Amino acid sequence: MSSFDIAAIRADFPILKRQIRGNNRLIYLDSGATSQKPNSVLDAERDFYVNHNAAVHRGAHQLAEEATELYEGAREKVATFIGAHVDEVIFTKSATESINAIAYSLGNSTPGSKFHIKAGDRIVVSEMEHHANLIPWQELARRTGAELVWFKVTEEGRLDLSNIDELITSRTKVVALTHQSNVLGTINPLDEITKKAHEVGALFVLDACQSVPHYRVDVKTLNVDFLAFSGHKMLGPTGVGILWGKKELLDEMPPFLTGGSMIETVTMESATYLDAPKRFEAGVPNMAQAVGLGAAVDYLNSVGLDAIHAHEVALTQKALQGLQTIQGLSVIGPKDLEMRGGVVSFAVEGIHPHDLGQALDQYGIAVRTGHHCAWPLMKRFKTVATTRASFYLYNDFDDIDALLDGVERARKYFAER
Repeated sequence: MSSFDIAAIRADFPILKRQIRGNNRLIYLDSGATSQKPNSVLDAERDFYVNHNAAVHRGAHQLAEEATELYEGAREKVATFIGAHVDEVIFTKSATESINAIAYSLGNSTPGSKFHIKAGDRIVVSEMEHHANLIPWQELARRTGAELVWFKVTEEGRLDLSNIDELITSRTKVVALTHQSNVLGTINPLDEITKKAHEVGALFVLDACQSVPHYRVDVKTLNVDFLAFSGHKMLGPTGVGILWGKKELLDEMPPFLTGGSMIETVTMESATYLDAPKRFEAGVPNMAQAVGLGAAVDYLNSVGLDAIHAHEVALTQKALQGLQTIQGLSVIGPKDLEMRGGVVSFAVEGIHPHDLGQALDQYGIAVRTGHHCAWPLMKRFKTVATTRASFYLYNDFDDIDALLDGVERARKYFAER
């Protein structure tokens, strides 16, 4: 694909041809939860099972060799996609597992290790975290006696960095933040925070679920220590996620899961473990899903992340402008395009977000409603839920027009009841 051709892109996604709810066309605005899949990804996953299915790394027969080549080829594609060394890319089942793997590994580290977390240490997060990047750190703090503190969020939906020196101190061992909020669309400025974290010797963990699928992310440029993202949010299959970490850190960390495929030597009394990435991939992995993720990377590269991001910014601009003209509607999060992704959360006065979501569904419009796995953020903005529209490369301006028209129709309907 040499240029951004929205018609050609949409044709690659068979689900977008569906008609739902009274023969309405499907208007899918929930990619922040999970993305749709192009034919090339569906074909790659099916081809693995039809032609190459065997346990990777374990056999000398041809199918095992082919499966291993495809699996490791997918790892190479992901590594190149994020600017990483291939041995720094670990396949997990999800970004949630990736973050838990880091937290549990730190919790399992021996006293005296640079990874050891103990009472009096500090873990820093923010009010805008998805539960996947909050609860693992809550649990680590509970188990170890460490202190959990957090950056607050401004009324505009930005991180409040005014007290960064009070939060990130010599006691801080981990700073874990989202790259882009799944609720607010805010893209967080990382340079100042990563610099401060490293000055005090803390590890920086980045939740990149909402960034890697949408714009260029280079792990070396970001200067983070660990990064997690999901395959299913970037056109790939469900059941596969990525944990990236600096190789020197991964090779020293204790594993999260143990078993086959990750051992160096085993006796009846003890075992030693392989270096990363195998150290963190116990058991037979999600092979076909990893191959499908490799195909998703190919697809995103063929379209171009810069073109995808520019398209999403244009969609977001139209949505923000249009939504703010609707009576009684308030946008939760930044209302400008500076450091902002293709996610818009909003509330309409007098209409519960769940009711609004169901009304939009009657018009074929799929949006997200609820707390979006971000209860503390909802509390911060004094609400229990919002309606969220999230955009991706296969959405077009007609989708935005339909959203605006649907919200206005729903508003009038509920106003007349």
